Amino acid sequence: MKRSLLLTRLGLATLALLVLGVVGYVLLHAGPLAPLQVTVTAVQEGRLQPAIFGIGTVEARRSWMVGPTVVGRVRSVRVDVGDRVKAGQLLAEMDGVDLDQRLSALDATVARATSSQAAANAQLADAAARRELASLNARRNQELAAQNFISAGALESRLQEKASADAALQAAQANLRAAGQDLSRIQAERAALARQRDNLRLLAPADGVVISREAEVGSTLVAGMPVLRLIDPASLWVKLRVDQGRSAGLSAGLVASIVLRSQPHAPMAGRVARVELIADSVTEERIAQVTFDVPAGTSPIAPALGELAEVTLQLPQTAPALLLPNASVQRVQGQLGVWRIQNGKPEFAPVRLGVGSLDGQVQVLAGLQAADTVVVHSHKALTAGARVQVVETLVKPGPQGRAP
Repeated sequence: MKRSLLLTRLGLATLALLVLGVVGYVLLHAGPLAPLQVTVTAVQEGRLQPAIFGIGTVEARRSWMVGPTVVGRVRSVRVDVGDRVKAGQLLAEMDGVDLDQRLSALDATVARATSSQAAANAQLADAAARRELASLNARRNQELAAQNFISAGALESRLQEKASADAALQAAQANLRAAGQDLSRIQAERAALARQRDNLRLLAPADGVVISREAEVGSTLVAGMPVLRLIDPASLWVKLRVDQGRSAGLSAGLVASIVLRSQPHAPMAGRVARVELIADSVTEERIAQVTFDVPAGTSPIAPALGELAEVTLQLPQTAPALLLPNASVQRVQGQLGVWRIQNGKPEFAPVRLGVGSLDGQVQVLAGLQAADTVVVHSHKALTAGARVQVVETLVKPGPQGRAP
């Protein structure tokens, strides 16, 4: 009986040790005491090809709104959306309402002003003849008065006639000038009215394409309202918006790769035409205009106005420097750095970074050395001296050898 009891206690002790071993194994390998799985990489030296990425919309650099300069009613529209037009082509006509009658009235006023000018000319000629006669009579009477053949009163009468003739001549000259000024004013008014009538014929200001009809026949428009909108299809460009924090190096002349949303597999070459001096303070973006190397309007892949485009701008290649994945950079207690593996344990190393590239690489200017091993990803937040286990990937592969 004592032997049976001894065997029972021995079995229980063995079972307890086995349970403790399993629990300890679980705690150390799968529980809270298990080492943190991390992926690591070695700091390497190389060059970066930095780039700037942004989203933009397709716009037209040259566009026109064609409409009347006076109030009127649309008489006819001769083109439709999508039509290509030539400079000077008649696009639409407006109804001038009473312009023809006003022109007829001004024609009659011009004729009357011309007659008034002719009458003023005749009056001037008459006044000049009277002045000439008065001058001759005054000289003759002065000679007679010097010989005492006539009295002083008779001489004064002739001199007064000459003064009256001089004044009449000046008045006739003034009337002639006034008649000429009236005629010029009326002719100018008629020319302005005729110009208004000519403006009722809406002509294309340049070669282009009609993109919208803003009014139809019978619509009444005020000055400045458009009937048609035109664009120059060869002037399409992309209005690019770039995050201000990632816009370092943005300048005119940078080579661009433009990917239209409608053609994601057909990138188009372009170039930065200009960088706007005014940034968007609300969205914190800078704005640049990117042109197509091949005019978009003549390309078989013609974008639509307002279409979104993804633009990548290539910056000059950097000098050789230490590189590491941007995913390895962490901010701990307000300090930027990476977790470096030293003697199998992680320690936080502050770093000073340079430019980055779109493929996730970033320059390290200070804080690391070549061949240092740093943590890229970890299951949980790391602490200095924590137990870690280096693995190839944190995601277990699926049945096809791929991540599920």
